[in-house]
Amino acid sequence: MNERAAKFNVTIAGAGTAGLALAVALARGLGKGFAVAVCDPALKGKLPSDDRVSAIAGGARRLLTALGVWQRLAGPLQPIVSMEITDSRLEDAVRPTFLSFEGGDGEPAAHMVENRDVLAVLGAAAKEAGVTFLPSAVASFEANDAGVELALAGGAAVQSRLLVAADGAHSKLRQQAGIKTVNWSYGQSGIVATIGHEREHHGKAVQHFLAGGPFAILPLAGRQSSIVWTEPSAEAERLVNLPAEDFHAELERRFGLQLGEIEVLSKPRAFPLGFSIARSFVAERLALLGDAAHVIHPIAGQGLNLGLRDVAALAESIVEAARLGLDPGAAETLAKYERWRRFDTLAMSFTTDALNRLFSNRSDALKLLRDVGLGLVDRAPPLKQMFAKEAAGLTGEVPKLLRGEVL
Repeated sequence: MNERAAKFNVTIAGAGTAGLALAVALARGLGKGFAVAVCDPALKGKLPSDDRVSAIAGGARRLLTALGVWQRLAGPLQPIVSMEITDSRLEDAVRPTFLSFEGGDGEPAAHMVENRDVLAVLGAAAKEAGVTFLPSAVASFEANDAGVELALAGGAAVQSRLLVAADGAHSKLRQQAGIKTVNWSYGQSGIVATIGHEREHHGKAVQHFLAGGPFAILPLAGRQSSIVWTEPSAEAERLVNLPAEDFHAELERRFGLQLGEIEVLSKPRAFPLGFSIARSFVAERLALLGDAAHVIHPIAGQGLNLGLRDVAALAESIVEAARLGLDPGAAETLAKYERWRRFDTLAMSFTTDALNRLFSNRSDALKLLRDVGLGLVDRAPPLKQMFAKEAAGLTGEVPKLLRGEVL
């Protein structure tokens, strides 16, 4: 044991949204006497930058509010007040709406936020709460009965009771722990860009299901929207490398002119899409968080929200153990977290996988079947309410933070 090593109760590897949110939750819930550290080489000088946008569902918004973060967001927050789902071929002149949703319980279905704003506020809240920032990656770790010994990339040593791997989809810590994943590539890429348009969107999101993959239009503040445009990977690469006027023409075929003339305001980028879920969310004195535990198709916009559900469950498990004087890295504490998150994660992961496979094809028989199914759901308010609650993370045993309660 290295007597000169810095000592923490919990060390979080990764300063993304999930990692920082967990740090704030633990520091606020247990006070400065409970030492929390965040390790990430991107912390040198400034927090990691993320120029993407995300749809924050109801449960995640309650969590951020309970942490005192949502109230401090200075950037534009665009509520999604309604959503329409269509299923058509690209050449169809009319795209009938088969299913529509509106926000329930007097609140929007979700809010569109800029990830960089959330990261900035979380980082500030973490510093205020006494979280220690270590601007290095965790190079290796060794767990034992007493704790976990960490070696940082810069050569420093850290001792902790628990290590949380929030280091992304290609988590090196998950690999070092020997945790296998179930994974596959969809052979698809998601094209993202910000689009300006002539008319107001009135807070309406649209999901066009096309043969190449879903095409989502998500409202942003002002007369702007974000698109998530799924295509086979080779086609996506061809599209983003087209001359501007040709890309505009392809975009307009899918976007339509319901919002008037459109303009591409950011450089379109394509990201490969895949599925990955860890066979275990925990190992000895290690917990996986966010993308390190699961990566799903963006068809329902649930990736970041699933990560924040992890945060709520893990934070509550650790806080309850610590208040009882128990070891936050003990097997019993981690087993509770895994039980809490396993079923919900599997259900959402395979639901998004099935939806993508059902809709991303040119089968006339499947189109008829899914259109009938969408129509039936649209005519059944209890079913729509159930789906809306699941998307908000408000079904089953809901952690305190997702209910908006402080730990």
